[in-house]
Amino acid sequence: MILGEFIINTLSLGSMYALVALGLVFVYGILKLVNFAYGEYVMVGGYTLYVLGTFTPVPWLAVMIIAVLMAAATSYLTELVAFRPVRTKSLDAMLVTSFAVSVLLQNAVLLLVSPRSRAVPLPAIFSQSVAIFGVVTPMRNVLTIVTAVLLLTGLTLLMKYTVLGIAMRAAADKFTTTRLMGVPANLVISVAFIISGFLAGVVSVFWVGRSASVDPLIGFTPLLIAFIATVIGGMNSLVGAVVGGFAYGLLFNALSILLPASLISYRDAFMFAIVILFLLLKPEGLIRGNYTEERVG
Repeated sequence: MILGEFIINTLSLGSMYALVALGLVFVYGILKLVNFAYGEYVMVGGYTLYVLGTFTPVPWLAVMIIAVLMAAATSYLTELVAFRPVRTKSLDAMLVTSFAVSVLLQNAVLLLVSPRSRAVPLPAIFSQSVAIFGVVTPMRNVLTIVTAVLLLTGLTLLMKYTVLGIAMRAAADKFTTTRLMGVPANLVISVAFIISGFLAGVVSVFWVGRSASVDPLIGFTPLLIAFIATVIGGMNSLVGAVVGGFAYGLLFNALSILLPASLISYRDAFMFAIVILFLLLKPEGLIRGNYTEERVG
């Protein structure tokens, strides 16, 4: 019973962490940019759930779809307005820009909504439980796992069997060469940001679904987890991001069980210690991807 509960919780957390890490790596793979505004895409999705769910009669399924699309649109707009003008400057310029976008979006929510946490109305399915092989678990865990499987399968098919996916894989491997062969750079980069924002929007639904609330800093923890997971799995590999997400979920749940009650509050510190060990012993991560140092412009 305990083992079954541990497996389901690990798969649920790992699925959500895999999606959030994958969203970060989609942009990093092409631009070599750790987008620190990524957490704010999750925040945008969360506040869309709050505003539409609280103040409009729109059905919740439609609210969820709109929230995901809003996160994807925000990601695309930040690429178009903020990142594209500085893309030819330097990596440092893009890094500073990502910080600026993050602060701008946070302050926009602080001014337009509130600095306080807001309750998000959720459908009954998020509070229901279901029995699986004798293990009672929240229905949201099952939904998270199923959604992750469907998305990961869809993205795998997209990247392997479509012209756009092949172009994105080639750009992540050899961007300059791919561009010289006629692949439009702006299109590839924009699609990477859209997919990144889309994944952030999906994550926002399940992240908010666990607490039924949203606040201006809700994106910080997903961003931190995404960064840790990609360090563990490998920042230069989409597969590594997924593996890192599930590895993070496994380690997080294992520490929750193995650590004594007096040390549970230091669980995050243990996670950072593990990340430091990975950086020292295996800096390329569990899955070594193709890496070339290129200037992207």
